[in-house]
Amino acid sequence: MEAGDISVVHALELRLFPVDAWPLQMFHDELAQTETRRYLVAELHGQIVGYAGLMCIEPVSDVQTMAVVPEQEGRGIGSALLTELIAESRRRRAEDVLLEVRADNPRAQQLYRRFGFEQIHIRPRYYRDGVDALIMRLPLYHESPSHQPREADRP
Repeated sequence: MEAGDISVVHALELRLFPVDAWPLQMFHDELAQTETRRYLVAELHGQIVGYAGLMCIEPVSDVQTMAVVPEQEGRGIGSALLTELIAESRRRRAEDVLLEVRADNPRAQQLYRRFGFEQIHIRPRYYRDGVDALIMRLPLYHESPSHQPREADRP
């Protein structure tokens, strides 16, 4: 996502999340924080049809937002966006990816479960219209030198 995409993304945000839409300035603020944020758009025939964003403050990544226009759902766009957010989380050395999803959005929950996310908690009345949020987590496993036994520690 680039600054020039924000007006289109915000219009989609208002359309897709009328009760919980982010203010326009929030997209500008998020995009400016490149050290801890990564935002993407998905385009089809030159039109933005989806977007997603990630905040990563080691050791945790948090999916801040993710949306696909309804007329393009079921075509792999959400999967492609989520795949890239998870890859970015790995690049940033996150140990877990967290997200909140509406309890009344089984389609999104199913997507996250296919990727290995598990529900770990419920936030009652998280959304402005009173719907609960399911908190989901995807553990990321890293093989790093700090996790390898040292020669002196071996039997």
